[in-house]
Amino acid sequence: MTDPGADSAHTVRPSARHAAWHWATPEAQAVLATRDLAAILRFHRRVHGQSQAETGALIGYDKTYVSAIELGKRRLADVTALRHIADQLALPPHVLGITDPADTDFRALLQFGRSTVRLAEIARQAGHASEAVAELWPLVARLEARAGDGHTEREALHLLAAARIGLGTALGNVLPEERLATAAHWTGKSLDVVAFFNEPALTTTALRMHGNESRKAGLVGAAVNRLVRAASLAPNPTSRAAVLPLLARAAGVLGNAPLFDRAVQESKALLDEVDHTSLVNPVALYEIELRGLIGTGRTRTAILRAEQAAPAATTTVAPQWRVIELITTGRVRLLAGDTQGAAELLVAAVHEARAQRLPHQLQRVLRAVGETLPAAKDAASQALTRLRTEMAA
Repeated sequence: MTDPGADSAHTVRPSARHAAWHWATPEAQAVLATRDLAAILRFHRRVHGQSQAETGALIGYDKTYVSAIELGKRRLADVTALRHIADQLALPPHVLGITDPADTDFRALLQFGRSTVRLAEIARQAGHASEAVAELWPLVARLEARAGDGHTEREALHLLAAARIGLGTALGNVLPEERLATAAHWTGKSLDVVAFFNEPALTTTALRMHGNESRKAGLVGAAVNRLVRAASLAPNPTSRAAVLPLLARAAGVLGNAPLFDRAVQESKALLDEVDHTSLVNPVALYEIELRGLIGTGRTRTAILRAEQAAPAATTTVAPQWRVIELITTGRVRLLAGDTQGAAELLVAAVHEARAQRLPHQLQRVLRAVGETLPAAKDAASQALTRLRTEMAA
């Protein structure tokens, strides 16, 4: 037997990515739950394709001693040795029966991280996406650093996926159009992890948010593909209802009228089956329908739809949805020739987008008005310039 604390600089430690997928699987969790070092070593060797000699070199023991542990002929009780093995195999110490400050910090990280992700989403929905980004950046950085060091516990990876989704979605609210690829990047990175959890609800959420951020970044075909897949994997009506409005929006941008119509029709049907949310409600669907009708070449139908009474709110709608609705209805008014009504709606949208720090929506106003409404154009340009200056500070 060699010294478990000996220098192992020349051993090859499994990469964080490789370790992540194997320690995150249900099979690995069942093995870790036994707290049996013999079973853990056998599992580690199998998934990494290592011999007993190679694993022994990694953890500081020779082949004979590793064999004795796996056969149950030797049992380790030394805390220092067990802590060293946990570190080399990227395991939380409690798996091998050790409770130490590092393990306590890990548990605190999980508890703190879950709360951070939950509160950040509440902040984003309340119109405070900048605050959500500020909370999630350090959490994501800490989790990624931990994974980069080879610590890839299932719970930590699950939290990392949720934090990446939250960060990308919040960035999608606060970044201007030319930088929205960053938001899509972060939601996309969540897919690298969730694919290995085999959890339909989590996979659907990741695909849904990445699809939406991809649409905003101009990757509309990819967005539709992600959202179609999310809808097909949705494990229940509530989850599917959360996907369909975003699919309708992406299909409208793509100009795919049949897909847009199907998504809108099913979304409306599901309103009677599921609890309403900031996205799944008549007000949000009204805006999505107007925009999609224009995108699929049915401007006259959109104008007629806008002349009808707008649906009453059935739930609290996120503040940014008010801005989105003002811009879309203002655009419809402009297409109908009602320049005064359009100007009122679009100027109101500028003021609210400025207050909520939504540069992407200000850019939508600029596209909608063109040269037709100079007052609204100037207001949007000035508000966008101020936001960009503040973001660069």
